[in-house]
Amino acid sequence: MKLANWFVDASQKGLIGGTVAIWLGLIGMVMRFSERAIIQDVVDLGHTLLLVVVFMVAFTAAKREYTSGLKLVAGAVAGAISALMLVLLVLVGEQINLRAMFINASPELYAFISFGNLALLPLIGAVTGIVAACFHFLPARLRNALFMGLAIMVVIGMLSDQLLLIFTNNGMVAYFRWLLAPKGLTVIGALIITLLVAVINYVRGLRKERAPTPGVSRPATQWVRYTVLLLVLAILLYLPQFLGAYHSQVLNQVGLYVLMGLGLNIVVGFAGMLDVGYVAFLALGAYAMGMLTSPEGFVAQSGGQWNFWAAAPIAFVVAVFAGILLGIPVLKIRGDYLTIVTLGFGEIIRILAISDWLRPYTGGAQGIAAIPPIAIAGLFSISGPAKQQKLFYLILICCILAAFVALRLKKSRVGRAWMALREDEDVAEAMGINLVQNKLLAFACGAAFSGISGAIYAANLGSIYPHSFGLLISVNIVALIIVGGMGNIYGVILGALVLVGLPELLREFSEFRLLVYGAVLIFMMLQRPEGLLPDQPQKLVKEGI
Repeated sequence: MKLANWFVDASQKGLIGGTVAIWLGLIGMVMRFSERAIIQDVVDLGHTLLLVVVFMVAFTAAKREYTSGLKLVAGAVAGAISALMLVLLVLVGEQINLRAMFINASPELYAFISFGNLALLPLIGAVTGIVAACFHFLPARLRNALFMGLAIMVVIGMLSDQLLLIFTNNGMVAYFRWLLAPKGLTVIGALIITLLVAVINYVRGLRKERAPTPGVSRPATQWVRYTVLLLVLAILLYLPQFLGAYHSQVLNQVGLYVLMGLGLNIVVGFAGMLDVGYVAFLALGAYAMGMLTSPEGFVAQSGGQWNFWAAAPIAFVVAVFAGILLGIPVLKIRGDYLTIVTLGFGEIIRILAISDWLRPYTGGAQGIAAIPPIAIAGLFSISGPAKQQKLFYLILICCILAAFVALRLKKSRVGRAWMALREDEDVAEAMGINLVQNKLLAFACGAAFSGISGAIYAANLGSIYPHSFGLLISVNIVALIIVGGMGNIYGVILGALVLVGLPELLREFSEFRLLVYGAVLIFMMLQRPEGLLPDQPQKLVKEGI
């Protein structure tokens, strides 16, 4: 490759990285993130964000088929140019008042992005670029393991204050002084976490390569799997008491999204039909619960009032019926047109709930309040200070049942028919698969999980409003499936933890939540379109098998 070509490519990558870094600084993201430490007195989240941007552009610049020396030089050039862009911002900002256009362009920002010494900033960028290029010399398995170790270390560092609070409340903080500092991780703790996660992922990769034929499990492997599942179940049973009320509430929110995600995963991941109006089934389940159990509901006004256990099957049936009702007019529609129809269906349900026409039943814009808590035989009520801990077990049971049903469906003849529909409807129909029956079944199963989730959601909050069922909820559910891995049940759980649980624990950065969502989705589509935990067929397609 000619000298001019690799230099131009590295320069372009560096300019892109520098532009992104400047933009993150001017919108206030860098300074806002700097308030949270990753490793105490060493690095914070703001500096980490800048270094990650430089690292990524340098890693991309050195990705081409260069010689070893040229890879290092390309990475250094891309990193140095990204840093020079930041130097240019500081120099311009010192001469021109940029705050008229960018309120965050302050002397504090300039001092922060200079890393304490403006003259050394290009050198820091070049060294970061060289380190990024060196990762290309590592075997792919080792490189991925190190990336995973660093990512988990950063996440634990961000959540260090939450972990410290939990351990303090349980009287265990003394056992974790080596790991957690008052702000962020300790240096030793960060190194241990990074190395431990990297080693685990590396060994896991080796075991996968040496594993027997997919679908064939050795007896020893099955025993290990069952033992791990029992251990995880035991941990989950004790988890609410260990976490406390607030963190149990976050976990319950994640659980509801897992339940909805498992339902949408049937429609999108198994059958390949993109549904962005999925929130409609959540709303129908919630309103069915509210109308049947609340003193303000039309059933109570007619002289009767149901409890949660009597109303939950009705919410289930209403959601299933709505799923079939949606499926009937879209049987002949595919692709983008199907997406638009489901979007319209979700908006229709929301507008009907807020309309004056259905006001006597739905309460209109005021919604339905006074929904009673969940009680068992009048003896046990999910309410009071420990409400969230009690509710966790109900959500856990629902998620386990939903995962079991989804897994059994996936491995059944119906599941194979859905996956054939996902790959090619024409070929599936030519093979004798009943498109009408299988599409309606997919919509009905997916809607059922969301209806149950809506019923629990209404009973938990005690009130529901039309504005609580906006399009963003459907987008969140689709996003967690994409990030986690479409078609993979474990991917749904991981996606909910990443896109629902993590932002909830980091509410101080809520103004940048949608921005991070968009960036994560773009990164996933470019670098890992199959998701963090891809389904086995998706893996085989990627590997060309």
